[in-house]
Amino acid sequence: MARRWIRRPEGSNWGDYGDDDQLGRLNEITPTKVLAGLREAREGLRFCLSLPLDYPGGNALNARRFPPALEPTYHGSDPAFCYPYERVKAGATDVVCDDSVRLWLQYSTQWDSLAHMGSQFDADGDGVAEYVFYNGFRAGEHVVSPVDYRTGRALPSDGATGALRLGIENMAANGVQGRAVLIDLAPHFGRKRSLVGWSDLAEIMRRDRIEIEKGDMVLLHTGWSQAVLDERRRPTQATLHDSCAALDGRDPGILRWVVESGLSVLVADNYAVEAHPSRPCDRHPCAMLPLHELCLFKLGVHLGELWHLTPLADWLRAKKRSRFLLTAPPLRLPGAVGSPVTPVATV
Repeated sequence: MARRWIRRPEGSNWGDYGDDDQLGRLNEITPTKVLAGLREAREGLRFCLSLPLDYPGGNALNARRFPPALEPTYHGSDPAFCYPYERVKAGATDVVCDDSVRLWLQYSTQWDSLAHMGSQFDADGDGVAEYVFYNGFRAGEHVVSPVDYRTGRALPSDGATGALRLGIENMAANGVQGRAVLIDLAPHFGRKRSLVGWSDLAEIMRRDRIEIEKGDMVLLHTGWSQAVLDERRRPTQATLHDSCAALDGRDPGILRWVVESGLSVLVADNYAVEAHPSRPCDRHPCAMLPLHELCLFKLGVHLGELWHLTPLADWLRAKKRSRFLLTAPPLRLPGAVGSPVTPVATV
């Protein structure tokens, strides 16, 4: 495929993995990296890193997203739940349950695909910014909305919409398994709302003897998801919006660390990995979510959010460990820009 851009964003890796690459830094999870992860599975213990998918509860965290809505499928007008097959064939003893779900893909424990966040950037070098995504994939051609926001016109309803490139299915087909490293912020910050800059993060990694190597999957434990879980689907505004640590996406040191560490994915047990909303920008125009811009748009680093990390973090700290095998493929749902995930850590 011909390259889709003339200029690439400063600090990006567009084209480094090929002109048609849709995996980004997942390319760094090589067979060698997978084997390194397998060597961290020493005791055969497994930790589920997903919240129940109806958490956090309600939609106060994000007004566009709701808990899953389950309902039965139907045999004609009959709900197929505790449904006796004798209604279909006399003498049948089977009783069946079959259901469907309306699922908001980024309501709970999730992955962001590389189509989740793009930017207005002059990829053509003609002085006019385009709507573009990682590796120069274009809005309207590769990531298609029902509405063209540049013109305000609705697009034909019979056309394909969604992520025709960069969809979450690419991540799923990759497998997402390898060595992971957990950085435990919670013991250092507690449940107080804290912005974590590079100096804080570097000191914590030094104290806890944590090293990040190229291709490692990095997870940040803040305690936020545990606080939400403790509130049993009735989260308070204070917990949702004013508790626990989050990376300061405006800190140049944090951004530099993401670039230079070579990490393959970045995960947290909070809402957005970085603080949301971020600190005010010192220049305009700028991204509202600078860490998302760097990871999803420039580097192809998938972000994981709202994971449940506390039991794993407690176990690792007690054993004075930080590394483990992580297996975390999303749903193989073509065209989706995000996905629920049920990650498993093996130690």
